[in-house]
Amino acid sequence: MLKQRVVTAVVLLAVLLGALLAPGPWPLILLLVLAAVCGLWEWLRLTWPAQGSAWPLFLAILSGAGMLLLASQWLAPSPAAWSMQLQTVLNRRLLPIVALAWVVFATALVLQGQSQRRSGAVWLSLFGIAAVLAVWLALAQMFVQRGAWFLVSLMALIWFADIAAYFTGKAFGRHKLAPRVSPGKTWEGAAGGVLAATAWVLLSAYWPGSFGDALMQRWPWWVAALIAIFLAALSIVGDLFESLLKRRAGVKDSSRLLPGHGGVYDRIDALLPVAPIALLITGVWNP
Repeated sequence: MLKQRVVTAVVLLAVLLGALLAPGPWPLILLLVLAAVCGLWEWLRLTWPAQGSAWPLFLAILSGAGMLLLASQWLAPSPAAWSMQLQTVLNRRLLPIVALAWVVFATALVLQGQSQRRSGAVWLSLFGIAAVLAVWLALAQMFVQRGAWFLVSLMALIWFADIAAYFTGKAFGRHKLAPRVSPGKTWEGAAGGVLAATAWVLLSAYWPGSFGDALMQRWPWWVAALIAIFLAALSIVGDLFESLLKRRAGVKDSSRLLPGHGGVYDRIDALLPVAPIALLITGVWNP
């Protein structure tokens, strides 16, 4: 099992690095669309009212086609006026709404920990469609406007939070963070993850073009630290929220697309709430 996880992780990292280092933006855009389609399909499989329905796959593919259409317009030498207007609407309306939903709605559900009831399936499904579109929109714009290093440095915030939380929790974990949702997570582990992510953001600020550098250009260092703490905590909410959906659906993994890792949603759950807010906070896109 461990060997399978390592092999899959190496392959995924190689594909991501290849797309990030490609001479043009399309390889990464296509990778982001593929991840969005898979992640949305997995989310909807967990929340759709009728189990075994073909609608989750259909809606995921339809959403992916829409993303490709938008990307083809935004990356064209002369984008159509409607596509630029739609981009403005999505940035001004969708991203703030999804960000607020993560902070208020998703956090409240995690705190309630109602893992035995499969209620609110329609709203959770609609939220999934909006959340996946928002994360794709945020990541694509970050990459096109700020480059690969900016995107990697933001993802590293989540990686540091996840890895540090795991090892800190193993070593010092005593108090359960959300026992009805994810019994293995502890407050001590969460604190270690948040601390590591914050340290990464402050240290990476010394590298031009990083996410931390963008924060420090717009905010004093102590505000940047608070933002890093907030985003790291929100990444934990994203992880716990997926755990809640899986418990409500009675499954261990969102799918088996990634051998040893479960599904794509299992890999991007912490990124979903972080990326849209990071885009808004750093001013990559200015409304």
